[in-house]
Amino acid sequence: MTQVTGDAGAEEPRRAWSRWIEPIAAGVRGVQMGARTMEVDIRLAGMILALIAIWLGFGYASNGLFLTPRNLYDVSVQSVPVAIMATGMVLIIVSRNIDLSVGSIMGFTAYMMAMTQAIWLPQNLGLGYNSFSIWIVALIVGMALGALVGAIQGGLIAYVGIPSFIVTLGGLLIWRGLIFKVQQGQTIAPMDKNFSIIGGNLPQGSIGLVFTWVVGIVICAGIVYALLASRRKRREYGFPVRPRWALAILMVGGCATVLAAAWVYNNYPLPPLLAAKYAKEHGIIEPAGGLIIPVGLAAPVLLLGAVTLGMMFLATRRPFGRYVFSIGGNPEAAILAGINTRRTILGTFVLMGILCAIAAAVQTARLDAGVTSTGTGYELLVIAAAVIGGTSFAGGIGTIPGAVLGAVVMQSLKSGMVTIGVDSPMQDVAVGSVLIMAVALDSLIQRRAK
Repeated sequence: MTQVTGDAGAEEPRRAWSRWIEPIAAGVRGVQMGARTMEVDIRLAGMILALIAIWLGFGYASNGLFLTPRNLYDVSVQSVPVAIMATGMVLIIVSRNIDLSVGSIMGFTAYMMAMTQAIWLPQNLGLGYNSFSIWIVALIVGMALGALVGAIQGGLIAYVGIPSFIVTLGGLLIWRGLIFKVQQGQTIAPMDKNFSIIGGNLPQGSIGLVFTWVVGIVICAGIVYALLASRRKRREYGFPVRPRWALAILMVGGCATVLAAAWVYNNYPLPPLLAAKYAKEHGIIEPAGGLIIPVGLAAPVLLLGAVTLGMMFLATRRPFGRYVFSIGGNPEAAILAGINTRRTILGTFVLMGILCAIAAAVQTARLDAGVTSTGTGYELLVIAAAVIGGTSFAGGIGTIPGAVLGAVVMQSLKSGMVTIGVDSPMQDVAVGSVLIMAVALDSLIQRRAK
C-alpha cells in the first residue's frame, strides 16, 4: 500500500492551482506586452474597461434605463465637481501629502460666491441679477478665496512643518464652521442666470447640436495631431515608436469614442415643458408632435475638459509638474537636485484651493443656490477618485486622466445603484469596497515593482 507523505499530498492542490492560474497569468503577460507595443498606459486602459463593464452591467440590470442619453448626461454633469478637484488631488498625493479639507473649502467658497452675487454686489455696487459682469466677479472672488485658503494650509505644511493630515483635518472643521458664521448659514437663492450656465442646467447649460459636433471634430483633430506629433518627436530622439497598425487603432478608437459621446449628447432632447418654453420665448410655432431640440454637450463637461487639459499640461510639460513628481519619487534627491520643495508643495495646495472654487461654482450653479451642505463628504470622494484612477499613496505615481476616469467610475457606481434601487447605505458599502480594492491593487503593484 502506497503511503502519500504530507509534502506529496500538498503538491497536488498546487498543481491544480497552477493549471488554473497559468493561463490567466499568460493572458495578463500578453496584455502587458500588447500595451507596451502600443505605448498605452495599462492602468488607464484597465479603468476604461472597468467603466465599460460597469455601464453594461447597470444597463442590463436596469433594462437599458442606465444607458439612456438622459441618464448619461446626468452622470457626466454630476461627475464634474469631484473630477475637477481630483485633478488637483493627484498632485497633492503624488507629493506624499493629503488634503482632507477639499469638501469644506468647496462649501466655503461656494457660499462666498453665492453671497457675492446675491448680497454683496447688489448692496455695495448696485449690480443686480443678470448683469454681464456679476458672475465673472463672483467666480474671481471664489477662486481668489480658494487660493488664499490653499496658501494658508500649504504654508503651514511646507514652511512650518506641520503634517498635511493635521493641517487639512483642522481645515475641514474650520472652513465648514465658518460657513455657518456667515449669514447664519441660511440658504441663498437664486443665482444669477449667467452664472447658472456653469452648472449645466437646461436649456442654457448646454451648447446644442451644432457646437457639440464642432467640439467633437476639433477633439478628434487634436487626438490625431497629438499622436502624430508624439511619434515624430520620438523618432527625432531615436526612441522606439508604435507600429503603424497600433497608431491607426488608437486614432480610430479615440475618434470613434469622442464622436459616439457627441452622438449620445445630441440624442438627448430637451424635456417637453422646457422645449415648449423655449419655443414660446423664441417665437417658434410648436408642431403637433412636440418640438425636438437636442441638448448637446453640457457646459460643465466642457469646463472639465479645459481643466483636465490644463492640468495635464502643467503636470507633464511644465517644470512645476516635474518637480512635484520628483518630490514624490524621492524627496531627498529632489532637494539635492536644487528643487525648492517648500515652494512647490505650497503651489500644489494653492492650486488645489483654486480647483475647489471652480468645482464649487459648478455645484452652486447646478443647485441654483448657496447651501451650507455643499461639499459635505466630498473629500472622501475626491481622494477615492484619485486613488482609483491609479494615484499611489507611496508618492511619485499618478495621472490626471486617471483621476477624471476615477471620478466618472465613482459617479457611475452611485447613479447605477440608484437606478436599480439600491439603498444609500449599500451604495457606501460598494464605493468603500471599490476604494479598498484599488488601494490593495496599488500595493500589490508596488511590491511586484521592487
